[in-house]
Amino acid sequence: MSLFRDLFFKPYPASAHAEVTRLLDELVDIGKREDFLAERFTPGFNLQLRHIRAREIGERLNAIGGRALMEYAYRHVARKAGRVLADHLEYAWAEIGDWLR
Repeated sequence: MSLFRDLFFKPYPASAHAEVTRLLDELVDIGKREDFLAERFTPGFNLQLRHIRAREIGERLNAIGGRALMEYAYRHVARKAGRVLADHLEYAWAEIGDWLR
């Protein structure tokens, strides 16, 4: 059901389509290239070992469409990069908006 919903009902305004598409593509690329979490401190990750740019993208998605858009992005990453990376993203986004509070 969520795939159907995601195809036809976007949780963001039409005016933000290009930006959201770019951010989602970047998220998938980050996940596939670097992961959203690190096991030890690595440049590009914060002190909680969460990918800095992925968190910035999460903050922007939250500003555009709130939790609904973040959940949409999570499902998009799961479809494109796999459930394990999506679960890493879920933790990397902790404390953005009302995500994982």
